[in-house]
Amino acid sequence: MSQIKPKITGLIITLNEERNIKSVIENLHFVDEIIVLDSFSTDKTIEIIKTFPNVKLYQNKFKNFTDQRNLALSYAENEWILFLDADERITQKLKDEILNEIQKPQTADAYFFKRKFKFKNKNLNFSGWQTDKNVRLFKKSKAIYTKERLVHEILSVNGSTKTLKNKLIHYSYLDYQSYKAKMISYAHLKAQELHQKGVKPNFYHFIIKPAYRFFHSYFIRLGILDGKKGIIICYLNALSVYHRYPELKRLNALPEKSTA
Repeated sequence: MSQIKPKITGLIITLNEERNIKSVIENLHFVDEIIVLDSFSTDKTIEIIKTFPNVKLYQNKFKNFTDQRNLALSYAENEWILFLDADERITQKLKDEILNEIQKPQTADAYFFKRKFKFKNKNLNFSGWQTDKNVRLFKKSKAIYTKERLVHEILSVNGSTKTLKNKLIHYSYLDYQSYKAKMISYAHLKAQELHQKGVKPNFYHFIIKPAYRFFHSYFIRLGILDGKKGIIICYLNALSVYHRYPELKRLNALPEKSTA
């Protein structure tokens, strides 16, 4: 008797992803259900999604990545979840590995994917990304995104994990302005997270920490070996840290909301 293939739900969250959405939906052709949770995009993202009749579209105002991912997760009908960012792509070898893993008699409850970063269409081999990995495939009943993180969210897994051999392609950098905007957006979300924890910024946060972020990524994590690409990526990542603490100072200065 042939074994029944476990069903997979592919999840994507979007905001103004007209450059990526068609490709990522097509990339998920092998899953059994595709759900997109959009944050009221103002470009052609929705128009493009609607050309795929098999895709289930929901919309919700963006508050933070953790809440958005957990809401998308709640819509999924299948136990196996494959959660991709719009700028990520699965290779044929990774697809085969995914399908092989979930059909094994004994599976992990969640799988880490190593990622190969792309600077435009060229490989970014260092700059701190060489050991990057994230959980992208997991059982819905065994995982949830933790409320403590609003950006660079963490999936809490109640069970076993495993790392797949083949890498996920991450088209992280398409152009300077869009990457800069993303880094500043991340800075503001991180500031909200720190504000909730009661962090008070000081000289170290404003001056030392951004400088160290660049130094560590460029020299210790070998961004220097990525040439001009490394300088740009390390600078913009440090810029995110630089913008984080003035925003935190602004949030701390706001009057507390009355609980009466």
